[in-house]
Amino acid sequence: MKHSHVLGIWVMAICLAFGGGSAYAQGLFKISFKFDAAGKKLPSGEYWVGQKDDGQILFRQQATGKEFPIPFTQRLRQPSPSLPGPQLVFDVVGNFEPSYTEYVTDYVLAEIWLTGEDGFLVHTTKGAHQTQTIKGRNAE
Repeated sequence: MKHSHVLGIWVMAICLAFGGGSAYAQGLFKISFKFDAAGKKLPSGEYWVGQKDDGQILFRQQATGKEFPIPFTQRLRQPSPSLPGPQLVFDVVGNFEPSYTEYVTDYVLAEIWLTGEDGFLVHTTKGAHQTQTIKGRNAE
């Protein structure tokens, strides 16, 4: 009897350890431009995106394995009908370089949408801007 309780506890611990991280939706995105995400400057490239247990969103750069935790300000209701796959929404803002001689385009991460989940609001741009949506694919 005692042996079966110990075995049950071990099985439960293993399930929690290996199954706990996959409870959240995940996505893979190829982003062709540098962007700002919650004050962090991130390079272009392919990113794995998923929710961490502490409520933050994690961006993992596929080429380097470097991880960037991104806080969000609120959850956004899934539209109806729901989105067909993961998406990142960027605010596209024109900006002058510090020298005021060169006009550049800044991409600011605004929303994160993972399949089957409500969205995450990361940033709200006040004033004139455009949006650009990057569609991703589900990660396993």
